Amino acid sequence: MKTQFEINNAKSKVAWVGRKVTGAHNGTIDFKAGQLNFNDHFLSGGNFVIDTTSIKILDITDPATNAQFASHLASDDFFSSEQFPEARMEVVHVEPRENGSYHVTGDLTIKGITHPVGFDMQVDQTGNAVTASGKMTIDRTKYDIRFRSGNFFTNLGDNLIYNHFDLNFTLTAEA
Repeated sequence: MKTQFEINNAKSKVAWVGRKVTGAHNGTIDFKAGQLNFNDHFLSGGNFVIDTTSIKILDITDPATNAQFASHLASDDFFSSEQFPEARMEVVHVEPRENGSYHVTGDLTIKGITHPVGFDMQVDQTGNAVTASGKMTIDRTKYDIRFRSGNFFTNLGDNLIYNHFDLNFTLTAEA
């Protein structure tokens, strides 16, 4: 029996963490759409759409500094949100583990550039609802996000931003 569960955007969230030599920044970004597909109560596929225009920074409390940083994240130095308002993840392969755990492989598209990613996801299905959570670690340089990357710039010292950032997601989907 095949079942498709639509993501409830209001009950789903992605938390991001980006690190640099002198610390880290964190925030959220919203789901725009997506679904999880099941075959005989086992996760079999799905896709997610993320709204890159919804990036929020949680660790900077000064409104002017926060707005400036958010604008920078939306710029071509990072996500080019005006040109690419969506990032997408298409599930390609699902490997069941035990107790509702899966290893998921998919194609992640950011700024129109697609690369494979793999991550673990915990999925719980109860009747017509599914909750899922997981963590992806993304190499931003693969998606032409090179700002202050040691791979592309030298002598950055304390201004270096690490290439990998984390996306921790929790989502609720309903049949």
